[in-house]
Amino acid sequence: MEGIKNVLFISYDGMTDPLGQSQVIPYLKGLTKFGYHFTILSCDKPSKYRLHQNYVQQLLEGYPIKWVSISYHKNPPVLSSVYDYYQLKQKAIALHKEAAFDLIHTRPGVPTLVALWFKKKLGIKFLNDVRGFWADERVDGGMWNLKNRLYNRVYNFFKNHEFECLELADYNTCLTHAAKKEMLAWKNIKNQPLKMDVIPCSVDLDLFNPLNIEAGHKEQLMQELNIQPGDIVFSYLGSIGGWYLTSEMMELCSIITRKNNSAKFLFISPHRHDQILAAATLHGVPAEKIITRSAARHEVPILLSLSQYSVFFIKPCYSKLSSSPTKHGEIMAMGIPLITNSGVGDVSEIVMKYNSGLLLKEFTIEEMEKAAEGIFNKKFDSVEIRNGAMEYYALQNAVLKYRDVYAKIFCEEVSTLSAIH
Repeated sequence: MEGIKNVLFISYDGMTDPLGQSQVIPYLKGLTKFGYHFTILSCDKPSKYRLHQNYVQQLLEGYPIKWVSISYHKNPPVLSSVYDYYQLKQKAIALHKEAAFDLIHTRPGVPTLVALWFKKKLGIKFLNDVRGFWADERVDGGMWNLKNRLYNRVYNFFKNHEFECLELADYNTCLTHAAKKEMLAWKNIKNQPLKMDVIPCSVDLDLFNPLNIEAGHKEQLMQELNIQPGDIVFSYLGSIGGWYLTSEMMELCSIITRKNNSAKFLFISPHRHDQILAAATLHGVPAEKIITRSAARHEVPILLSLSQYSVFFIKPCYSKLSSSPTKHGEIMAMGIPLITNSGVGDVSEIVMKYNSGLLLKEFTIEEMEKAAEGIFNKKFDSVEIRNGAMEYYALQNAVLKYRDVYAKIFCEEVSTLSAIH
């Protein structure tokens, strides 16, 4: 077929992880409608690969997308990443001999090492998809201690590599306007202003749609989780630990409980449920108020629908300038007001623009008391919140923006973007 472009998409996150299923596969499936064929090369955790391999293959069925997975290695630190890099590179070279890639599209970190090698050695076009300040995330998340000489050297290596990627990429994308502003201000980048577009994380508005929730199924789930009709449920969606501030969130839960005894807290989280319960005990939240549940991606919408409010606190550190929390779009798509903190990507601006929740400026008792009062006194419009998600976080909009970026890289005319409809 004339006009077909072959793209290699490299991700250090596995397609058997929820992020791969929400923030990689849907984009690529949408882009195939414009004549792009994909090979996904990902690093998957062996345990998750065994469990979810067939599910991922089903997601890709009928699309011109080939998925190649190699095993992710966690230990020993640093050396395991070096090994994964060589695995990715050798597999990418073999795949290129088969498919003759026109473009390599990568997430940050280890995959960009491979993309930059292809760019320098073979002249293959490179889309640098800056989904986060990768090296800084590892410092802020406590994974790399810069007092350790090895981690300090690794950090400096990847920061310099990050700058080189920005300079040599055929195009750059990032998740937030805050990150774009930061990168455009970096004086050590030679070819400023960089070619860069903002494409936030997106949400599947069909999956995350309160109108698709079956009343009978919801009632059954409420009984299973011991949620009574008069309970006010606050949900938390996602992982625990790192820059997700469990202790601060539990402090807010404690304040809410004192103000309204009908409050319950639903943690939709894949792991560390014991840490959630331990944090509740530490902050005086009764165990019967805490509900923990792990969930597959397709189960998340109905679990969210059990809540009247949702909460997430994220450490407002430097690396989080680049963060567009996937959970934010999913919560808004369900029409649920959010309680969160400022200083993370563009979250504050989105919450204020769409009147979709309450913001804490800092994690003081006074701010939390104020937020808890606001929960019970302020009215939110679930339809207005969902409409905000449709405008800002729609998957369709993200696909069109990526299509526009691809067209710029290949010097193609974008004749009718409405073709995706």
